[in-house]
Amino acid sequence: MDIIAKYLNGISDLVWGPAMLVLLLCTGIYLTILLRFLPVRKLWTAIGLLIKGREAGPGADGEVTPFQSLMTALSATIGTGNIVGVATAITLGGPGAVFWMWLTAIFGMATKYAEAVLAVHYREQQPDGRMVGGPMYYIKNGLGRNWSWLGVAFAIFAAIAGLGIGNMIQANSVAEISDASLNIAPWVTGLLLATMTFLVIVGGVKRIGRVAELLVPFMAIAYLLAGVSIIVTHYDAVPEALHLIVTSAFTGTAASGGFAGAATWAAIRFGVARGVFSNEAGLGSAAIAHAAAKTNNEVNQGLIAMLGTFLDTLIVCSITALVVILAQIPTVGGQETTIAAWTSGETGAKLAAMAFNAELPNIGQWVVTIGLIIFAFTTILGWSYYGERSAEFLFGAKVILPYRLLWVGCVFIGAVSELQVVWTISDIMNALMAIPNLIALLLLSGTIGAITFRINPATDSKSIDGK
Repeated sequence: MDIIAKYLNGISDLVWGPAMLVLLLCTGIYLTILLRFLPVRKLWTAIGLLIKGREAGPGADGEVTPFQSLMTALSATIGTGNIVGVATAITLGGPGAVFWMWLTAIFGMATKYAEAVLAVHYREQQPDGRMVGGPMYYIKNGLGRNWSWLGVAFAIFAAIAGLGIGNMIQANSVAEISDASLNIAPWVTGLLLATMTFLVIVGGVKRIGRVAELLVPFMAIAYLLAGVSIIVTHYDAVPEALHLIVTSAFTGTAASGGFAGAATWAAIRFGVARGVFSNEAGLGSAAIAHAAAKTNNEVNQGLIAMLGTFLDTLIVCSITALVVILAQIPTVGGQETTIAAWTSGETGAKLAAMAFNAELPNIGQWVVTIGLIIFAFTTILGWSYYGERSAEFLFGAKVILPYRLLWVGCVFIGAVSELQVVWTISDIMNALMAIPNLIALLLLSGTIGAITFRINPATDSKSIDGK
């Protein structure tokens, strides 16, 4: 097993090496320039569309409202990466990793916009009236028959990745924190989680959308309020924390405690990788949810979609990062001195819980615990839809029920198992998902630009800039 783990780790390091990080960033930069910095220019427009998106447009095709499609995408996106991923990035890459997470998100907004535009433009209607789409469909319908193998590859990687990163790993995180904080045995957690998952996903994307519409805003707002309250109490230290993040991004950071030091490359690597893990911009997964939106306007749905990256990384992840950097914890030995939480040597959920609890005694730990449980559960729901649509693309509608049953079974298995190898395999599958999607975005960039700035071919309506 150690030999297999070592081999898989080598593959993971290869696929998430400099070439992948450059491809992700450069695709985002290229699309941002192509779209004339649309994510910045149209951010308030997107927020307005999100508010209006609680209701579908008249005569619009699709299964869920634009708002529900975003909440479904966010349910899959806002997960352990927003807490565990951020804390781990800071531990491994230093505070500078946060800067690279931000940079990935800023350019990732254009990537997410492009994914949703293509997903709506090239989606298909199934015989039962369902609208389905995503990278596999815009590869097939946009690039033609000669590229169909690329769509198949994406669907295979997505279906496998979903069972790992979107299912078993999330269930394992819930089981671990439930055992540690609530003294609930993993098998009990697994059984409860599997049952709740089945009750939701059996209703398809409509039920997932309704649940996500309730849970995601509630938990995100509660988590943000707790984080902001900590940041406000340290308002005088915020400029110094921001300066540390920016300077560490280019100089590396050394610290005391368990943190041995981080080179600039570590900040870049873990910042970009964890940023993508958190907001999924470039993976193409969120496009599957946006394809189900009740809309006939690709541009509007793209604008709503890009808010997912903005909210996930630039808001939620930033709150976690600032709390971890600002929080002070007592030193060992009972001395009345403190150190920064991020230099303590802890990582992941333990570091986040320590930071929140140090600043909000008896409350902070529960914010992280409940946040992780709900975030992980909604991720399981959102990714179930991604995996199901990918499996349907490969094998047809007959695979939907078996895949749902497999999904529920994997929830229980994930809760009661050790998952080091699953973590690594999922990491590899995520990278392999991104490659076909990024290739398609680059090859279809002309279509993205044409839809955005000229007549919308699907609706024969004016573009967002009124041209």
